[in-house]
Amino acid sequence: MLEVSDLHAYYGKSHILQGVDMHVDAGEVVSLLGRNGVGRSTTVKAIMGEVAPRGAIRFKGQDIAGLPNHRIARLGLGYVPENRDIFPTLTVRQNLLMGVKDPRKPGKWKLEDMLAMFPNLAARADTAAGVLSGGEKQMLTICRTMMGDPELIMIDEPTEGLAPLIVQQVGDLIAEIARRGVAILLVEQKLSIAMRISHRVYVMGHGRVVFEGTPADLKGNASVRKEWLEV
Repeated sequence: MLEVSDLHAYYGKSHILQGVDMHVDAGEVVSLLGRNGVGRSTTVKAIMGEVAPRGAIRFKGQDIAGLPNHRIARLGLGYVPENRDIFPTLTVRQNLLMGVKDPRKPGKWKLEDMLAMFPNLAARADTAAGVLSGGEKQMLTICRTMMGDPELIMIDEPTEGLAPLIVQQVGDLIAEIARRGVAILLVEQKLSIAMRISHRVYVMGHGRVVFEGTPADLKGNASVRKEWLEV
C-alpha cells in the first residue's frame, strides 16, 4: 500500500534522511522505532509532504512524492502529528466533524462511534477542545483523523508525555483502528505498545533503517536493541 524507496530529506544543509527504504501493506501495523533525532518524525513528514522529499514514495501505486499534503490526504492517507493540533475554540463535536472529507459519502467511522469508544470525549462533546487534558487532546486528534476514513494512518508519538492509564487507552484505540482494517505506520518511543500491536517494526539510526523484522525478531536481537534503542 505504501512504498518508500531511497528517501532523503534535508533541513537546510542538514541531511536528515539518508536513503530510507520501507513499506506498509494493506491492513498491516508497522512501527518505526529509534532514539530521538534519528529521523522517524521526518520520515512521516516527508511522506505526507510537510518536508520536501527526495526519492520515491508510492501510495496505492501512485507516486505522491512532492504532492501537496491536502491532495495526499484525499487519496486516503491520514496523519496525526506529534503536536496534537486541534481547533481549541471549537467544541469536541465540531473538531470531529472537521475531519469529515465529504459529508455526502459516509465513511466507516462516524461521530457516534468516536463518542461511544471514548466516554471522556462524549462527556465533553459540547465543550471547547482547548480545555481538554493532553490525553484527551491526543484521542481527539486521532479520532478526528479517522473521521476522514483513511486507508492508512501515520501516527507520530501518540503517547509522549501521557499518564500510564491514558497511554493504555491510546494503545487500545490504535489496536481498534487496526482491527477495523486500517493500515498503521506508528512512530513510537514506548516499546511495550509497539511490540504489542505491530506486525513488523523498523529501527532507525542516523537517518536510515538499520533493522527490519517482527516484534519477536527484535525481542531476540539484543545487539540491535542495545545499539539503537536502549539508553
